[in-house]
Amino acid sequence: MSAATGSPPRAGRRPAESEALAAARLAVRASRDVGRRRGAVVCAVLAVLLVAVFTGTVCLSGRAVPLGEVVEAIGGGGTRSTYYLIVELRLPRALTGLLVGAAFGLAGALFQTLLRNPLASPDVIGISAGASAAAVVATVAFGVSGAAMSLSALGGALLAAALIYALAWRRGVSGQRLVLVGVGVAAALMSVVSHLMTRSSAVAAQEAKVWLTGSLNGRGWEHVGPLLVALAVLLPLTAAATRSLGALQLGDDTASGLGARVERSRLALIGCAVALTGVATAAAGPVGFVAFVSGPVARRMVRGTGTALVPAALVGALLVLVADLVGQHALGPNQFPVGMVTSMVGAPYLLWLLARTNRVGRGG
Repeated sequence: MSAATGSPPRAGRRPAESEALAAARLAVRASRDVGRRRGAVVCAVLAVLLVAVFTGTVCLSGRAVPLGEVVEAIGGGGTRSTYYLIVELRLPRALTGLLVGAAFGLAGALFQTLLRNPLASPDVIGISAGASAAAVVATVAFGVSGAAMSLSALGGALLAAALIYALAWRRGVSGQRLVLVGVGVAAALMSVVSHLMTRSSAVAAQEAKVWLTGSLNGRGWEHVGPLLVALAVLLPLTAAATRSLGALQLGDDTASGLGARVERSRLALIGCAVALTGVATAAAGPVGFVAFVSGPVARRMVRGTGTALVPAALVGALLVLVADLVGQHALGPNQFPVGMVTSMVGAPYLLWLLARTNRVGRGG
């Protein structure tokens, strides 16, 4: 023991400090293992539910078709009416819903995690509004429809994202500033949409209104093919870009200290999220609130503060398929577009989130 301070010798404290450090490391490792196992279980459960809902959508949406006849029709057999019902109508619609929901869910989780703000969803910060404005301009001003209108929506999403990023740039981009700029740009773009709708013909306005609601009605293989190709390119790019997401969650200074290239990594992640939003919007219109709610629901299920990107994509796909089933069969004799049903879920959640944010006195 030191005669001056009465404390034990320094050499005597090192074993105790090493034991404490080792115990802390074991606790962190055990916590991570629990989190990974829980994430794997959640993904497995969501995947099973997704398969069940997808099968139910194909077999039971309207006239019930036994699973054996569905498989036979997919293989090219069965009656002509069953083949047309399953392969030409139900299967492409269900696949479009699944892919669109996964893209929206993944895009929303990317934005919210990167900007560290639950309001930072593409349908809140103006990305979907850019796609909507471009599609309405293409329909009303140039009379285009179908694939041309979808490409216009994709271009509009990319242009809106570039505008928001440029306006939010102040020697870097902070999450809160980008969200505020995005909300303002979204309001301006939706005013453009409203102005064009009031000046267009009744037929053009009706066509644009149906698309703006977000619908899977009439979606066929011509929508599934481009969507599959786009996601086959975007998903690997997104997986590569998310390697730096963990460091970016710690803040720009810490991420820079850890060796991450902050602006380049952030731009790559935003680019992937915008492209996912654009291709999904081009396929089915701006299906509201799927991107907004999928990430928070997935993070609550895995009970963690991590990215939860895969669970968010699964939640988004599940939400769109269930909403489409509800819109077709559970709301009376009339069918409703999937975007209307998802808005019934997302709008109350947005109000709850804003009220909760106001109570705790912070911006997100």
